[in-house]
Amino acid sequence: MSLRDATIDRERRDLVTHQALDESRLIRFVAGPDGGVAPDLGRKLPGRGMWVEASRASIDTAVKKNLFSRSAKTQLKPSADLADRVETLLVRRCLDQLGLARREGVLISGFEKSAAAIRSGKAAWLIEASDGAADGRGKMLSLARHQTTQVCGAFSANDLSLALGLENAIHAVLLAGGRADRWGQEAWRLAGFRPLRPPEWDLPRGSSGGSGSDEDPGDEPRA
Repeated sequence: MSLRDATIDRERRDLVTHQALDESRLIRFVAGPDGGVAPDLGRKLPGRGMWVEASRASIDTAVKKNLFSRSAKTQLKPSADLADRVETLLVRRCLDQLGLARREGVLISGFEKSAAAIRSGKAAWLIEASDGAADGRGKMLSLARHQTTQVCGAFSANDLSLALGLENAIHAVLLAGGRADRWGQEAWRLAGFRPLRPPEWDLPRGSSGGSGSDEDPGDEPRA
């Protein structure tokens, strides 16, 4: 499910802006047999690829301006919710990779273990539940600011718990390495559809609250 190794420094032309961009910043689409337009996030489907920058605005523009038909030189009918479909697929790819990372032993969960990994300098990404408690999140974000740790808060506690097979996944850390690099490519594509850092995180304390526990005791596996 990982991106092809050839994505680095390989450029394609964006249908909307006509700029040459690295493949890691684009979404590949192919024409479907029914005249539709299918997202090909893994870049493996047969057919001539049509490339659009990985953002909701760019995909919506390509649909509204009929740019897929122009590129394919045939009439295509992309669905109006194409950007929503891409976001759903990107979310699933990100969560699936987190599950793989945990099985590979390169993802750490739980407040104390995650904090220790950040302090050690081994953490590439801090992954915080978007709806976790503000106090615990604030402590983790403060630690991340003093390291080179990148932050993702694009998923709810329920999303993370299901992906990781844990009862109450609030804080997790993805250790530096190949898996983190591949996951980061997917996360930055997802950033074109939903913020990696929820805007409400920056509201004054007390303006919004989270439903998760600060300590998510033990991040126990599901039965």
